[in-house]
Amino acid sequence: MVSFMVYLAPAPIFYRIVKKKSTQGFQSLPYVMALFSSMIWIYYASLKTDATLLITVNAFGCVIETLYIAIYIAYAPKNVKMQITKLVVSLNIVGFWVIALATHYLAEGGTRAQILGWICSASSVSVYAAPLSIMKKVIRTKSVEFMPFGLSFFLALGAVMWFFYGFLQKDIYVAPYYNTDSDIK
Repeated sequence: MVSFMVYLAPAPIFYRIVKKKSTQGFQSLPYVMALFSSMIWIYYASLKTDATLLITVNAFGCVIETLYIAIYIAYAPKNVKMQITKLVVSLNIVGFWVIALATHYLAEGGTRAQILGWICSASSVSVYAAPLSIMKKVIRTKSVEFMPFGLSFFLALGAVMWFFYGFLQKDIYVAPYYNTDSDIK
């Protein structure tokens, strides 16, 4: 439930964007990174024997983040639309498929899972760090308007919850514990 709330926490931002028909200075990077992370986690989870939770949560994330990005692009100024579209295509389409094909053809079994695990871990760090890209604006304007509390709260709570999930599943890539590759297909 917490992970679903992480994905739904920005909904008020996008309601405001639609209502005002403007992106109003909000950044799209956190949503582009979250989509990439969800996509790569699904691929990683597909290599595991019992990863229904990872697949379910991240599939929901893919749908929600795609919706957020589509709304953002619809209401962004023309030059920003092009930048965001290029970023989405290069990271979420080209980048994902390069990783997927390279790991599929160049690694197998546990090695593939380890490579993807590290990529997933790095993408998760970037998801949690992406909202910090707005910190310059927060400091300059002395307003947290562009860094909503709900999103920050659920990101922190989600990180703690995923740590415990990874700990209980003994999956080093979800939580720093130790890895038993016995559940790799």
